[in-house]
Amino acid sequence: NSFVTRTNTCGELSSAHVGQEVTLYGWIQYQRQGLFLVLRDFHGLTQIIIPQDEAHSHLKKLLSDAPVESVVRVTGIVSPRPPGQENPKMPTGDIEVKAETAEILNSCKKLPFEIKDFIKKSEALRMQYRYLDLRSFQLQYNLRLRSQIVMRMREYLCNLHGFVDVETPTLFKRTPGGAKEFLVPSREAGKFYSLPQSPQQFKQLLMVGGLDRYFQVARCYRDEGSRPDRQPEFTQIDVEMSFVDQAGIQRLIEGLLQYSWPEERGSITTPFPSMTYEEALADYGTDKPDTRFGMKIVDISAFLRRSDIRFVQNALSYPDGTVKAIRIPQGARYLKNKDLESLKESAKSQFNQEIMEIICRPDGSLKSLLTKFLGEKQQSELIQALNMQVDDVVLLAAGEHKQVCSALGSLRLESADLLEASGLVLRDPAAFHFLWVVDFPLFLPKEENPTELESAHHPFTAPHPSDISLLYSDPTKVRSQHYDLVLNGNEVGGGSIRIHSAEQQRFVLEEVLKEDSEVLSHLLEALEYGAPPHGGIALGLDRLISLIVDAPSIRDVIAFPKSFRGRDLMGNAPDYVTPEELEPYHIQVSWPLAEKEAKKS
Repeated sequence: NSFVTRTNTCGELSSAHVGQEVTLYGWIQYQRQGLFLVLRDFHGLTQIIIPQDEAHSHLKKLLSDAPVESVVRVTGIVSPRPPGQENPKMPTGDIEVKAETAEILNSCKKLPFEIKDFIKKSEALRMQYRYLDLRSFQLQYNLRLRSQIVMRMREYLCNLHGFVDVETPTLFKRTPGGAKEFLVPSREAGKFYSLPQSPQQFKQLLMVGGLDRYFQVARCYRDEGSRPDRQPEFTQIDVEMSFVDQAGIQRLIEGLLQYSWPEERGSITTPFPSMTYEEALADYGTDKPDTRFGMKIVDISAFLRRSDIRFVQNALSYPDGTVKAIRIPQGARYLKNKDLESLKESAKSQFNQEIMEIICRPDGSLKSLLTKFLGEKQQSELIQALNMQVDDVVLLAAGEHKQVCSALGSLRLESADLLEASGLVLRDPAAFHFLWVVDFPLFLPKEENPTELESAHHPFTAPHPSDISLLYSDPTKVRSQHYDLVLNGNEVGGGSIRIHSAEQQRFVLEEVLKEDSEVLSHLLEALEYGAPPHGGIALGLDRLISLIVDAPSIRDVIAFPKSFRGRDLMGNAPDYVTPEELEPYHIQVSWPLAEKEAKKS
């Protein structure tokens, strides 16, 4: 209540305040027949009793006529609620305030939707009237918790561990590789700035500049088009250190999260478990495994190699051929035939992967097209190999290792969704399973041209010390010093030890990635002036907070988010500008014919 004219907030009054005169400010949450109203502010709710006597008739009319969500000032006396009328669900439920004077500071017109968390409203409407949506309890809670967590992170990094908070530029130049960047025109004809997708180059240059430990709550930008649950502008907790190795960064982040973790979400245990990229892919079919539940992928290649099943033998004849399966516990009880068909169709359409199911009947026998190729002894061995119980369903895939693993990894998550929709709880929403994934490949074949390579993360990532010689002989086999932090199957952070040798960085850019190194001449030159070994990480703040509060979307933890098409529905951005405004930037818009006609009309 410092610096303001209220005496108390709407969430703090209790029996200890009985008899005191208080002045409250807030919004009318609810009003009942001119008898009382509930006043709300950021802190909570207080019941206000409207006087019924003639002397206060003007006050009764004022408060009874005020529309819901109007802003009012009320002065009155705190009184205990009559016996039996206490509300234990409200922190202020033991008291009420008998109004003596009031003022309508701003009346509210008819609302587009009710300001109540349980009222269903479309996301488009919520975003169009975001300033009203922000009044909801859930968004207030999310944004305040976000603020507290960021404050604790600053304390941990700056006050306890000597990090320097540095703001880096938003207007920069294009970075080769990585996500697509937004362009910003300049007054020099044909020249454009880029909005950085991360402060990557600047934080490395700060290490060259001897800052030793850098940190920033950084705004980042990616022009990724229409992608659900992504934002064109987002926030990272960005960190870089000199003279550090992978283990040092990991311990720092574990300590940071433990220190800033909200008490109401329980405690988190460190150190976090770790697995390699290859292990994650083989066991979970993804580089961001959700380890809150089992259903791991099982390799049954060795067992089926002895069989006469043609599609199995065909798959195993290839160098990377494999046969793998996942077991869906109680699948026959909880999943319908159409669910199994939908899972098989999903694998076919997304991964071009055929799936065969095996069902364990109540008598312990197997129902599957496979059984006619397997004797009783082999069927019994298969049940043992997959640890099958009655009513379990097994999904089996044969083919190239990465494709099979990716398909089964996707089916693992889809079948978990189906089981939970049918009432079986697999993933505890209150559990937080952190995991480090390490030893990623340094390069991957380009999707559009598999003979060319691209960085698996970004071109500044250092190769694994054991694989440096392979960088020059067989770069496809090089592991990187990159590490991802995964929480409940979501990537919440990623970082690496960086290349600090100008010669090695130039080789990666020019010889491996076939990029024009001239774009990065400033960074390459900086690395020649005594650059220390360094590394860092960035945590995705929006994603992390959304997981902590169990929000359905990252938009629920951002004050003013964009729609999934990248539009601001409240301010209607992006918007058209006039040719006169574009002239200083030497830009003319070439309108498609249909749009020209639409603009005319």
